[in-house]
Amino acid sequence: MRINEIFYSLQGEGRFTGSPAVFVRFSGCNRRCPFCDTDHLDGDEMSAQEIVDAVSKYPCDIVVITGGEPALQLTSELVDMLHGIGRRVHVETNGSLPLPVNVDWITCSPKDPPYGIDRIDELKIVYQAQDVESLRQSLPKAAVCSLQPLSGSNITETIEYIKSHPWWTLSLQTHKLIDIP
Repeated sequence: MRINEIFYSLQGEGRFTGSPAVFVRFSGCNRRCPFCDTDHLDGDEMSAQEIVDAVSKYPCDIVVITGGEPALQLTSELVDMLHGIGRRVHVETNGSLPLPVNVDWITCSPKDPPYGIDRIDELKIVYQAQDVESLRQSLPKAAVCSLQPLSGSNITETIEYIKSHPWWTLSLQTHKLIDIP
């Protein structure tokens, strides 16, 4: 698997904001979003065991598999191995591809269709005044639905939308707001 980086920090957005987590950032993506924070060409080849060994150095119980698009490389074997060392596996995906069924929490931040995901725990959309209701209806039902302002540039607009559509919640990128490394 090609890994961009593995690091320990706090989850900065979504349902688990503020929770300590080890982030395993995969390289490579099948989408090219202009606001993405990942260098998709950089990374090192690592075996599942090397990833587990790196994750096991940190004391938290959450591992966030992110990218790029982790569904391009994530295997059930790696998820099982992480479970074997007592970790919960959370995945952040664009929803274009299915994920292993043994993942504990799936956060989908959908980009362009088509979508291939069959389960979502948290739907998180970067709000740009698009038709988020149609998008929400086109994906599997999520327990948590949140909107995130585009790099903080449209906070008021996002808040007003949520106030008039109260099934949405606000998700801020707190790691960027308070400069969490």
